Amino acid sequence: MQFPDFSRKQWRVLIILMLVNFVNYVDRQVIFSLFPAIRHDFALSYEQLGYLAAAFTVVLSLSTFPLGMLADRFSRRSVIGAGVLFWSAATFLSGLAGSFRTLLTARAMVGVGEAAYAPAGTAVLSAVFPKDIRARIQGSCDVGMFAGGATGIALGGIMAQSFGWRSAFFLVGIPGLLLGLSAMRLPESPREQSEERMRLRDLLRVPAYLAVLLAGWFASFAGYAYVAWGPDLIQEQKGFTAREAGMALGLTVVLGGALGIAVGAYLSDRIARRWTWARALIIPVGFLLGAPTIYVALHSTGKLLVLVFFGLGSFFMSWYHGPLTATIHDLVPPSGHATALGLYYLFVNLFAMALAPLIIGWAADRYGLINALHIPIVSQLIGGACFALVVFLIRRHGLHHPVFEHHWEKKPLLPSQFAVETES
Repeated sequence: MQFPDFSRKQWRVLIILMLVNFVNYVDRQVIFSLFPAIRHDFALSYEQLGYLAAAFTVVLSLSTFPLGMLADRFSRRSVIGAGVLFWSAATFLSGLAGSFRTLLTARAMVGVGEAAYAPAGTAVLSAVFPKDIRARIQGSCDVGMFAGGATGIALGGIMAQSFGWRSAFFLVGIPGLLLGLSAMRLPESPREQSEERMRLRDLLRVPAYLAVLLAGWFASFAGYAYVAWGPDLIQEQKGFTAREAGMALGLTVVLGGALGIAVGAYLSDRIARRWTWARALIIPVGFLLGAPTIYVALHSTGKLLVLVFFGLGSFFMSWYHGPLTATIHDLVPPSGHATALGLYYLFVNLFAMALAPLIIGWAADRYGLINALHIPIVSQLIGGACFALVVFLIRRHGLHHPVFEHHWEKKPLLPSQFAVETES
């Protein structure tokens, strides 16, 4: 199936979820361009700034798994819509914070809403679209993630310099309130005819899935460290103003990241046509190629060189987005898609992304920010090696591990059937 063959309802699902992902990452990452202004306003250390990112991530982590299970058992569109409304309201309230503690609480509440989206949204996409284009569909939705993240960084820098950091939260919180109402009108995704649900203990008996969790820890630690401290790095260490940092880094990340998502997803789907075990093979290649470019960016003195090499690093690292979700959904029966991804996000968010800003902030206070950012480069390389282990285990045990045999024998509604039924 090709993109032009999509039904009207399939296009509607894809566009709405891309927009939700866009707003998700605008609200999530706008704060990083505001770090210097917030630090000066509240007289904070780097480590305290790290707590702003960590509080959001801890709440996001703890909420993702139960909300993923809720989405698998009840209404995925209701979980998505309610989540968008909640995180947008919390983002708006962040601009009203009169103290560091109040801002910390508001950012933590953003995590509750955003936790509702990813497991349910990706499960809807895998249910609605055919398996042979799974990585490209997930990657297409993730383009909204990179565009939203870059827009958040850019808007944060512009608004902070022109109108103050509080105005940025007001501006980015409003669109989500409207989009949440649109998400409530998504068609419900098809379900298996059997009422039996996948057991968590069975999921934890699949070696390839456990290897994905391990690989995701190192990959997420590295990626979030770059996102959290990149704006501060180029403002404080590379001579950019807040406006320049937001505009330049935002454009660099969205171009490099969006192109990398498209390339990685396309290569992953192409390789999977020949070897079913090889969908994740593109991930360690991207991580290996991206590590030296990040290193060069950290140690470059010219503004153009910094941006060029950060852009290349974003390009190679973002290869993993589409293949990662597609690989998890390949390994797990449809009845457990949201649960499996919810557990993945619980693990990597709580034990990697929540720690990354704190560890890098602690190291930056003691050894300088540039030296501290060598840590995620090492983490990135280890993550690539672990993703190679995922490929090995899939080759050894197959995509459909025996523990899920009775689930795979069920006959769920096919995406092609869904497309026909939703047109009526």
